[in-house]
Amino acid sequence: MALNLTVDIDKDSGFCFGVVYAIDMAEEILEEDGYLYCLGDIVHNDEEVARLKAKGLRIIDHAALPTLQNEKVLIRAHGEAPETYRTALENNITLIDASCPVVLKLQNRIKTSFDQEEKILIFGKHGHAEVIGLQGQTNNEALVFQDISELDDADLPSSFTLYSQTTKSVDKFYAIKEELIRRGYEVKANDTICRQVSNRYEDLGAFAKQYDKIVFVSGKKSSNGKVLFEVCQKANSESYFISDPAELEASIFAVGDRVGICGATSTPMWLMKDVKAALEAL
Repeated sequence: MALNLTVDIDKDSGFCFGVVYAIDMAEEILEEDGYLYCLGDIVHNDEEVARLKAKGLRIIDHAALPTLQNEKVLIRAHGEAPETYRTALENNITLIDASCPVVLKLQNRIKTSFDQEEKILIFGKHGHAEVIGLQGQTNNEALVFQDISELDDADLPSSFTLYSQTTKSVDKFYAIKEELIRRGYEVKANDTICRQVSNRYEDLGAFAKQYDKIVFVSGKKSSNGKVLFEVCQKANSESYFISDPAELEASIFAVGDRVGICGATSTPMWLMKDVKAALEAL
């Protein structure tokens, strides 16, 4: 029996401009050259990575970079540490720099702070590509934390400059700032969170409330996806996380349900459209 679901895709979901820019750049070169190296996954979405690999994208890690000579290598939207640029120079590697402008601006601000001998704290996910690039601006001296509890026993200087990964929650950033001030530290806080991402938190909650069920589409590696899915769950307890249309289960839905589809800043629109088609076929 057909479920006759009414299905809408959130118009504000899908790639942020930084990811669009990186993918457009990659596709242009793939069209011309037939192949292109990329340092790390171009986006935290396995389906989109597979689509680009089929066009000739070759994903490499940092250990493989020094083994290349006279090649083109794409730097994705997350940005890179200075060490990557040095290696490229030594090996005559042409870097196709698709670093997001918001990330580049943040890197420059952190570098300036470091050059002025400020002590730096970065609110961000350990090991995240963007955070590694940010830490690299400080000769890896900045202290990275992803939860304020990590600072409970830390030996912090009395005054420092606080930065954040660009995709973190604005509310959480300011709550951390206030808590650190309450603990007696002198905090110079730099809000460098991307508003295209942070505005989605509010808009997504409003979107999720309008439907019987929410299908959130994201790669499992996306930290932005994890945060945005939590926003959906908070607004609508009938929210379900999938990475691929094959993961949909008809038993979740009732006849005539209104279903909203949304995704992370790393979720391609074509994938959400595939999910829509699969839902409408149930």
